[in-house]
Amino acid sequence: QIINLILTDVGRPVSHIVSNLAGYDRLVADVQDVLNTLIPKDVEVQTRAGAWYTMRILPYRTLDNVIEGAVITFFDITERKKAQEALREAEGLRRLAVVVRDAFDAITVQDLRGRILTWNPAAEKMFGWSEAEALALNIRDRIPKGSREHELAVLHKLGRGEVLAPYQTQRIAKNGQIMEVWLTTTALVNEAGEIYAVATTERAIVAEKKGQGHD
Repeated sequence: QIINLILTDVGRPVSHIVSNLAGYDRLVADVQDVLNTLIPKDVEVQTRAGAWYTMRILPYRTLDNVIEGAVITFFDITERKKAQEALREAEGLRRLAVVVRDAFDAITVQDLRGRILTWNPAAEKMFGWSEAEALALNIRDRIPKGSREHELAVLHKLGRGEVLAPYQTQRIAKNGQIMEVWLTTTALVNEAGEIYAVATTERAIVAEKKGQGHD
């Protein structure tokens, strides 16, 4: 899973061995550094399958205290990296919540499955759902059936990294009213540059009253 080793690789130079590591091509150089300095080295590496490991390179000493090579050990840290990423995303959402809390426009955040993660006070006032109620909703619950397919396609485009211009659409309020809104969308990315959620700003479009201003 990490390095493609077979029996015939015994005795071959490290540089001749093909690894499954992504974005890491310093194996030979790092081994040479350890042999030159006799100082162990730890490097975090990721496989092409997405697993994370701490790779530890140690000098190999014989019983006669002679350095005859290096020992490379891999420790699986995939779960730890996932936990760290989850914490970073949670912290990012917390900071975002502080920014949007006092906004005049309705601001929401939803994950790529459409589950609502953030719902600010302006959204409560505009649509009628409390934050607790909204966090139990999916974006599908807020879209009229007639435009649901189009809106979900928009969500998928954002998940692929496409940048979309603001547009007019409709949203359902808690009382069942269908509201015209001006929607602005922004994809949220983590430290790895991967999109994990979508933030939307929704402003109600108020129709002008007819018949006013006549003498």
